[in-house]
Amino acid sequence: MPISILAIVVTHNRKELLLRCLGHLKNQKRLPDEIVVIDNGSSDGTLIALQNQDVTVITQENVGSAGGWYRGIQYALDRDFDAVWLMDDDGYPDVGALELLQLHLTGTVVCASSVVVREDQPERFVFPFPILDDQGFPSIFTIPRKIPFVKRLEDYAIKGVYPFAHFFNGALIKIDAVKKVGNVNRDYFMFRDEVDYYFRLRKAGDVISVIEARHFHPDVSKRPYTAPKIYYFIKNTLILNHRYMNRSGLRNVLAVLAVLARTLRRNGVWFVMEYIFGKQRYLVPTAVIRGLKGVVAKDFDA
Repeated sequence: MPISILAIVVTHNRKELLLRCLGHLKNQKRLPDEIVVIDNGSSDGTLIALQNQDVTVITQENVGSAGGWYRGIQYALDRDFDAVWLMDDDGYPDVGALELLQLHLTGTVVCASSVVVREDQPERFVFPFPILDDQGFPSIFTIPRKIPFVKRLEDYAIKGVYPFAHFFNGALIKIDAVKKVGNVNRDYFMFRDEVDYYFRLRKAGDVISVIEARHFHPDVSKRPYTAPKIYYFIKNTLILNHRYMNRSGLRNVLAVLAVLARTLRRNGVWFVMEYIFGKQRYLVPTAVIRGLKGVVAKDFDA
C-alpha cells in the first residue's frame, strides 16, 4: 500500500546549498509527496530564491535546528502524512535514496536512515559510526571506537543495515512512531536534539541505517566552533549521557575533553586558551553545571 512522505528541510542562511538540496529532492526515483522548507530566519535572500521552487515554505524566527524539526514534523502530523524524511540544507540525497529507505521502513522498523558520506570522498563517513556494545550503546572501550569508512561498516552490517542512525541527514521516520514518542524536543535549541530523538524512537521500534542509501554532505571536520556551539554541545551531551547512556560519568569526562580537542584542531590553541584562562573561562564550567542539572533550555542565542 503506498504511503505519503513529507520531505522536510531546515535552513538558515545557506541559500545556494539549500537550492542544491531541493534539486536532488526533485530528482528522486521515488519522489516525496510534498517538500516543506522550514526557514529559521534567513537573511541571505533565501525566501526570494524559493519563490519559484514549487515547495511549501514556513518561516519563523531562528529557534535553532530543534525548533525547525519540531515545526516540520508538526506540519506532517497536522496533514496526516505517513512518514517524514528529514535533512539539513547543506547535504543532498542520492537519486535512489528515498526508494531504498521506503523499502526498509516495514515491520518493526520505525526509522530507516541513509548513511552520510563526504561529497568529495564518498567512501568516508561525515559522521563516523560508533561500534555498539552488548546493550546497543556506543562502546567506550573498543579500539577503534568508531567506523570512518563505508566498507568497514559493511563488515558489521547484517543484510545491509546497521542498528544505529545519524538523524536529520536523510532519516525516514514513520509518523505512527512519532505519535508514540512525541515530537522533537525543541528546548535543545542546537546540538544533540538528534541524539535525544534517536533514543526516544528506539523505544517505539527498530532504528537502522541502510548502507546502500547515501546522503552526500560537506566535510564538517574543519568547521570552526563558536562559543554557543561549544556550550550547547557540552551541556546537551551531559544531559543525554545521564538520560540514556551507561557509564555516564566516564562519558561526561570524555565528552568535555573531546569538545576541547576538536576546538583545538578547528580554532587553534589561542582560541582554546580563551576558554580556559581568558574572558570565556566560565563558559565550559557553566555548560557542565547546567548539563549535570539536566536543564534542557535555550540559554542564549547562537
